[in-house]
Amino acid sequence: MASVFGRAVDSLSAALNPETTRHYRGTARNFLIYLGAAHPEVRSLHQLRREPHILGWMSRLRSQAPPLATASYINRLIALRRIFNELAWTEQVSDLVHLIRSDDIPRLPLRLPRPLTAQQDQLLQQEFLQRNDLGGNAFLLIRHTSIRIGECADLSFDCLHSTGPDQWAVHVPLGKLKTERLVPVDSFVCQLVQRLRFFRSLDPLPADGWLLARPLTKEALVRQLRDYLHQVCHALHLSARIVPHQLRHTYASEMLRAGVGFPAVMKLLGHTSPEMTMRYLDVTLSDLRREFDLAHSKPRHLTPELKASPAILRTGLNGVIDTLISAQHVLEMFRRALPNGAERSCFGRLSNRLTKILTEARKLAIP
Repeated sequence: MASVFGRAVDSLSAALNPETTRHYRGTARNFLIYLGAAHPEVRSLHQLRREPHILGWMSRLRSQAPPLATASYINRLIALRRIFNELAWTEQVSDLVHLIRSDDIPRLPLRLPRPLTAQQDQLLQQEFLQRNDLGGNAFLLIRHTSIRIGECADLSFDCLHSTGPDQWAVHVPLGKLKTERLVPVDSFVCQLVQRLRFFRSLDPLPADGWLLARPLTKEALVRQLRDYLHQVCHALHLSARIVPHQLRHTYASEMLRAGVGFPAVMKLLGHTSPEMTMRYLDVTLSDLRREFDLAHSKPRHLTPELKASPAILRTGLNGVIDTLISAQHVLEMFRRALPNGAERSCFGRLSNRLTKILTEARKLAIP
């Protein structure tokens, strides 16, 4: 069974990246270990049944300790279903495609934005500035550029690029979504990069082109940064469990409140879909109130702008024309506020008559 599953994974992963291939192999190994322990009598694909083999494995996944995250549970089900589909084609066992059904895969839980509170954000940034060490400057860079912690570990030594006179941007390499981008930065972020370059120059490890020195591997560096953040939160007595990714949520919400448009926020975060960006934006009641008040005070789609101000009305026939324009504006504004019905239609006819009167008046004004 192990060799059969291995051939199916090799066939599936011919065009996949190594990380996805490891996921398929891990899922197949997990299922085969369960099958060997709980149902040792199963020796071939023809013996596999939905009950008890597949349902038993699914029950084992849900009951393991520590509990498996819903996303991880879904990924394992999808991976095993794809392996079964491949085996059904290559080994000519058509029943395998029915072992895992689409309704077996649960929906992902609703992911809400998780920005830091204003107090948490202020405390952390003050502590990072006060410490002024490698970890503090790295997390300040993450906070003010919205890069992921893995992208921070992948930054090159020359990641700071000049985009114009006194204009700079940080080049973020290929990250989680296989995209790269330039994030505009200010002088403060430029100073952070210079400090990290200074720390890199003092590191005994040989120069390898990275901005942050890697003790062993990239994963080891990421674990080191995560541990640093945990220690800082413990020192500040922050009860909430804060993770590095929340700094991206905080940056996105901050950009939105500063007036940055949604497409620009999406580009800054390096997202490929608007739905993903919406998970990062924390729209609070105060944000809704501000937008409501702005729309209420300047309802551009409801009220046309005055073409002539009553304070600067002209004299003679031109003054009559200005007065007619103002009257038509007030009448039209009142008409649009009325509900659909006979009264609104009546005011519409009056507005049309004023338009005709204005046309005739303008003809009289011509020499």
